[in-house]
Amino acid sequence: MTQITYDARGLAEPFAEIPKISEIDGETARFDAKELTTRAINLELRWLLYEQGVKEVEIANPGSKHSLGVGILTRCRIRFAGSLGYFGCGLIDGPEVHITGRVGWSACENMMSGVVVVEGNAGSLTAAALRGGDVVVKGRVGARSGIDQKGGTIIVGGSAGSMTGFMMQRGRIIICGDVGPGLGDSMYDGTIYVAGKVKSLGIDCVPGEWTDGDTELIERKFRIYGLGDPPEFQKFVCGKVLYNYDLLEPAERKLVI
Repeated sequence: MTQITYDARGLAEPFAEIPKISEIDGETARFDAKELTTRAINLELRWLLYEQGVKEVEIANPGSKHSLGVGILTRCRIRFAGSLGYFGCGLIDGPEVHITGRVGWSACENMMSGVVVVEGNAGSLTAAALRGGDVVVKGRVGARSGIDQKGGTIIVGGSAGSMTGFMMQRGRIIICGDVGPGLGDSMYDGTIYVAGKVKSLGIDCVPGEWTDGDTELIERKFRIYGLGDPPEFQKFVCGKVLYNYDLLEPAERKLVI
């Protein structure tokens, strides 16, 4: 029985008649995704990075397709010239990604390391379960952004929706605009900075004491991403009341929540 092998684009050997999609120049490549499916785009991207040794890829006309740029586990630079749909750039570890448009729900979910910069707005659940790296959204983000965050930094140039930082465990969220109700609800650790108005704090989210380390962090991140002079921020942390929730009597639990 003949065993068939496949390349990173899912194409069977031999590859002599593979249609040319990308323009490759050394370690740089570019291709137009306008007529391609999500699967074709992701397979082309992986083929370039893993088999052709390309270090920098530009993808034109992504067309707000869902689940683009996911599962990339190598250091590289990816530029999406346009907008992405839901679940863009999830499960990545190492890439530097620049998105010139907007992104939908759950961008950068479970991201391990690297950088993602979004020039426009992002939907709800942005950077859910983020574990490391920086996610920079220059516009607004939707509800529950940073939910279950386990590390890394989220920077939002505009406002953020309700329940931002819900069940946050570690890391930092920096919001330059206003934020909706339930900020940091049930957070376990980590730090949230807000420059605008806070609709309401969630359970066990309390104001924190500002330190020189906070100033250094904010100034460094703004300098790295060319965000100008940082505004004045409020700091919020976990009050740690819920740390011992299971040990409380039923009557005491009602007072806590």
